[in-house]
Amino acid sequence: MSGIRKQAIISSIVIYIGVAFGVLNTYLFVTKGTFTQDQYALTRLFNDVGQNFYTLASLGIIPIVYKFYPYYKDNLEEKDIDLLSRAFVYAMVGFVIVAIGAYYFEPIVIRKFGKRSQLFVDYYLYIIPYFFGFLFFSLLEGYAWALQKTILPNFLKETGMRVYVMLLAILYFFKWIDFPRFMQLFSLAYILIALILLIYLLRTGKFRFNFKTSRVTKKFKKKMLNMQVLIFGGIIITSVGQTIDGLIIASLNGLEDAAVYLLALYTSSLMQIPIRSMQSIATGVLVRLWKDKNIKEIKRIYYRSSINLLLISLIIFGNIWLNIADGLEIFNVQEAYKAGIPLVLIFGIVRLIDAGTGLNAQVIGSSVYWRFEFFSGVVMLALRIPLVYLFIKENGIIGSVYGDLISLSVYNFIRFEFLRRKFGMQPFSIKTLYALFLGISAYFITYFLFQQYHEFVFLILRSIVFSGIMVAGILLLKLTPDAMQLIGNARKRFNILKQYFTNIFH
Repeated sequence: MSGIRKQAIISSIVIYIGVAFGVLNTYLFVTKGTFTQDQYALTRLFNDVGQNFYTLASLGIIPIVYKFYPYYKDNLEEKDIDLLSRAFVYAMVGFVIVAIGAYYFEPIVIRKFGKRSQLFVDYYLYIIPYFFGFLFFSLLEGYAWALQKTILPNFLKETGMRVYVMLLAILYFFKWIDFPRFMQLFSLAYILIALILLIYLLRTGKFRFNFKTSRVTKKFKKKMLNMQVLIFGGIIITSVGQTIDGLIIASLNGLEDAAVYLLALYTSSLMQIPIRSMQSIATGVLVRLWKDKNIKEIKRIYYRSSINLLLISLIIFGNIWLNIADGLEIFNVQEAYKAGIPLVLIFGIVRLIDAGTGLNAQVIGSSVYWRFEFFSGVVMLALRIPLVYLFIKENGIIGSVYGDLISLSVYNFIRFEFLRRKFGMQPFSIKTLYALFLGISAYFITYFLFQQYHEFVFLILRSIVFSGIMVAGILLLKLTPDAMQLIGNARKRFNILKQYFTNIFH
């Protein structure tokens, strides 16, 4: 776990630097006098549709790369590994098929979105270079995960991408480019960061193409193909499940309502950053542990991921919910976006449930029971699409969040029960309840201390007080071994520095 913890900390620091740029980007998009709601929603939907197109084009090959790479590494010399070249062939074939399909399905897009979301129709075909870059980068990212080189991919995806978009937003803000030019450059974002990652991997000496079929491929070909088919279905389900809400809202209600929903979704997604960081790092480790049949270590990672992610998510959500109303007012956000505040509350609960159940998807997906991840995803999507559609028609945009809460709660419960019954794994303990009690207590103490104060300085003070109570509570209650180990490591380093300076001055 120490290796995962170390990389997770570094990756989280890198990613949170990106969050700062992401918050600035969002501010540039939603503050008064800059981008319209339609334009902001368009950029967010680009990512959603691009993600779905990339998922289709990948043909399920990317998880195969980091799932089977240990077998290639253990049995072949680096120059004889043909896994990467096979993955690129699949991805390029998938891209051509999806790009042609996207072009020929444009009339359907016009029919479904033309009435209420014309701007999306106008720039629809720009998604083709966008998802090509997404596909190219994700394939390289998957290979980097297999090599357990996660920091640069995380930096590029979470920070580099946002810096690029921020520069484009600034150019548009000062009228140095118009919106059509902005969208042209925006569509090339992933291609740029993919090229940077490619150069890095080439310099490691581990990026090689070999089109000669290796003995490992011959041995595992049938197994890889069977897995690829099911994984392909599973990631389509996951991708559609994650992005369907915004598309339904844009189709039924228009881009303005979609913008309100997507800003609330983005705000709550800040809680998922530690999860994404730990997922990318833990995936390769879990594959190796399953291969070595080290169930004890897998259980330990599963438990610690649950309590650690829950605590981090509670700290982030508490800070968001304490400050969101004042923050929108102080930072001069367009009035229409305030309608999204109730959505943030429900989204926050959904994220807490997801964080509290730990790395269940990665534990299952990296095991021989990876098929279960597909079938649980089918259940989730079968619930989510009709629930979201019906709730939106009945309750407006807040209905989509109700659909998320129900479907994702069921989804996580199914995965939780599978691991509990199959392997005797479950991530909860009495410390889970203590963590929830601590989060609620810290929230109400901070709220009542500052409820009458609304200036900018009190946003900072609320965050300091709430976070301070949470950190103190975590240490006093010893809620996570990782926190105590971090304190121990910090003390050791401090003592080393203290001894070093003592020797210098004496």
